[in-house]
Amino acid sequence: MAEAPAAKKLINDPNNVVEEAIDGLLLTTPGLRRLEGYKVLVREKLDKSKVAVVSGGGSGHEPSHGGWVGEGMLSAAVPGAVFASPSTASVLAAILHVTGAGGCLVIVKNYTGDRLNFGLACEQAKAAGLQVEMLVVGEDCALPHRTGGLAGRRGVAGTVLVHKVAGAAAEAGLSLEQVAQEAGAAAAACGSMGVALASCSLPGKPADNRIAPGQMEVGLGIHGEPGAAVAPLASADEVVDQLLATIMSQEEGRGYLTLAPGARVALLVNNLGGSTQLELAIATRRAVATLEGAGYGLVVARCYCGSFMTALDMTGLSLSLLQCDDARLARLDAPTACADFP
Repeated sequence: MAEAPAAKKLINDPNNVVEEAIDGLLLTTPGLRRLEGYKVLVREKLDKSKVAVVSGGGSGHEPSHGGWVGEGMLSAAVPGAVFASPSTASVLAAILHVTGAGGCLVIVKNYTGDRLNFGLACEQAKAAGLQVEMLVVGEDCALPHRTGGLAGRRGVAGTVLVHKVAGAAAEAGLSLEQVAQEAGAAAAACGSMGVALASCSLPGKPADNRIAPGQMEVGLGIHGEPGAAVAPLASADEVVDQLLATIMSQEEGRGYLTLAPGARVALLVNNLGGSTQLELAIATRRAVATLEGAGYGLVVARCYCGSFMTALDMTGLSLSLLQCDDARLARLDAPTACADFP
């Protein structure tokens, strides 16, 4: 049987997509440069007396992670191949380049390859005498609590809000311990949930058509990993309500985010890659109304809508909630040079 044709994409050689995308990003982002010899994006101007903030992961999630390099957010980002962790050598090169007296916080999404490669680079940097801390973010609410050594919750779009909190704290001149504490507290106060109408297809590979017409997949990962459930396609309002109910669920094995009426939250409505701004706006409208309605009684203090952490061409969206107080709102509102952050 003949192999299925590759999914249609506007690319050249599938093996060169990351290199060419980096070239394009550099041309459109003042103050960003590539670390020679590595797939590492760094700020041109660094104040090494302050804490450096480094993140990264597989490509295909744009604008994550290179789009968050800039004053007020990341000091460096390390992209890997599409949906693959970057090498330990690249991560170490990034840490060594940006870290000075202030030390370095490395923020990693909870995926095995990222934890291994970033973790090893952090240990090597510590052995070289640098102050380095690593924070693993896993705020996905798709599945119940996992125990017994399993991987646990995945890191998804809410990680971008953690980047923002950490970057603002670092820019304010806080110590490494203080920046890590604020970022860790933000990660613990965040929950995310996604839905897809169609999965993503890798460059040069056949389309993934596992989600049948008239169906949707709830809780799938940002690499196309299977979700928590497949269900009949529902209206935008019904889908948004379902996602929020899962994030807020207090059922046994969940309870990821416990918010009392009157609590303030930041809402992130994230395009998973193939959804339109029209759809995102409709979802945002419903999400705010539901959160502030009688059922939850929350205050949506900040609302962000757009592409923050995509999954190539996946048709769908995710919702993230971050519990906020005055101090955390100030971190979200602090200036950043990253054009992709509202």
